[in-house]
Amino acid sequence: MKAVRRADGRGKRSKKDRIGLKIQNRKLNRTAALWLGACLFAGGFQASAVLAEETEGYLPERQEETALPAAGEGFFQAEETEPVLPAAGSWLPKELPARYDAREEGKTPVVKSQGSLGTCWALVVTSALEAALMPQEHLIFSADHMSLNNGFEITQNEGGDYMMAMAYLSGWYGPVLEEEDPYGDGYSPEGLNARVHVQEMQLLEGMSGQEIKEMIYRYGPVQTSLYLDRKTTSRALDYYREETAAYYVPQEEKPIHDVLILGWDDTYPKENFKIQPDQDGAYICQNSWGEDFGEDGIFYVSYQDANIARGGVAYTGIEPADNYDRIYQTDVCGWQGQQGYETESCYFANVYTAEEEENLEAVGFYATDSYTSYEVYVVRDFADETSFEKMEWVQSGWQKNSGYYTVKLEEPVELNRGERFAVAVKITTPGADKPVAVELEKDRYTRTVSLEGKEGYLSLYGEVWEFTEEKFGTNVCLKAYTSLRKGEESGNGR
Repeated sequence: MKAVRRADGRGKRSKKDRIGLKIQNRKLNRTAALWLGACLFAGGFQASAVLAEETEGYLPERQEETALPAAGEGFFQAEETEPVLPAAGSWLPKELPARYDAREEGKTPVVKSQGSLGTCWALVVTSALEAALMPQEHLIFSADHMSLNNGFEITQNEGGDYMMAMAYLSGWYGPVLEEEDPYGDGYSPEGLNARVHVQEMQLLEGMSGQEIKEMIYRYGPVQTSLYLDRKTTSRALDYYREETAAYYVPQEEKPIHDVLILGWDDTYPKENFKIQPDQDGAYICQNSWGEDFGEDGIFYVSYQDANIARGGVAYTGIEPADNYDRIYQTDVCGWQGQQGYETESCYFANVYTAEEEENLEAVGFYATDSYTSYEVYVVRDFADETSFEKMEWVQSGWQKNSGYYTVKLEEPVELNRGERFAVAVKITTPGADKPVAVELEKDRYTRTVSLEGKEGYLSLYGEVWEFTEEKFGTNVCLKAYTSLRKGEESGNGR
């Protein structure tokens, strides 16, 4: 997502307004953001004038909220933790093959059916995670749990989006196994633990077709969205040819449905499409309408489709559920807005209290746009804002793509039971004026957001710090991952 940039936001500041801060609500762009509705085949759920008559499991784009009052080449790759199982490989051939199908590499997730519920987003996320773990491990994850226990105030008939999934996964609320929470019964039990921990998710927004292919080749099938529903795939319209399971929409529309991209075929004949594009080539996609659609649930979308792959997620860091013992976090609903000082760099921090004798092993946060660089700091024995004067640098790095990242510390930091500590990050996101992801109550879906007992801070230069919960009603999206020192008993981490 390209950050909104103010015309006067890059100049020098007087001392008076150095602590000035404004907030920008998270508003996903046209690619695949927030829609409302369900796959109600008998008719649509109309939530607003701009909503399509029938949608396939999305929320309507949330309107920009009124801003809160203002308040006072040498890159290197950060160390990554080992995935629980290898994906297609961390390397790329000199040239990608003309055709690649993850199913031929043993990555064949179960074809699922959302039925009459608006759960395409959750079904596709779980299928993407399942495929990433194949062929070494075959698990089926629960879309029911993700769509019912995600921390948002929303029903299965109202849809969802991949930002909700990112919040759910990064917070270790899931995924849980399908057998623990079967699909479609309207009930999701409490107290289930995540089967794996998803520590990294990269957004596809702004990527070229070549880059998306590289993500699929490296990490497995990716989640994306497009303009597709029961009407657009009917014989009454010219977008879908049932005989060849080929789909192509030449004009730009609002994406209303999530699918899984399994691979590609550069030689797929353009003649297979009902409306003929200018060139051969198609993405190989898996739908969530069961095996009766397409070729046993698989269909082909032209490279020239105006809506496919304009956004989405690659799940690039899946680790065992025992990778860390505990997660400290303040944001249940994740990245809902952005804050900053109308410049591409600033500091953000969260304060936590160690529950046991622990080692700080890693921190997790969102890169809100491409080529984000970071510096991680730690403050021991935190008392108040003046404690930031003794913060210590521990690690630096950068990330090419926007998304959620976990930075594993090369040298863990020892924490004592009951010790208050702060993790802080200086973030630099080229072209952004509000580079920090924050959580806030911005609409009826996020009424679950709580500020109570949480302590986050923002600072322009790392000198004057502002208490975000108290001043702006926001929680900073910055997590801390710890392991218990020898002799301590591990819990479920949350």
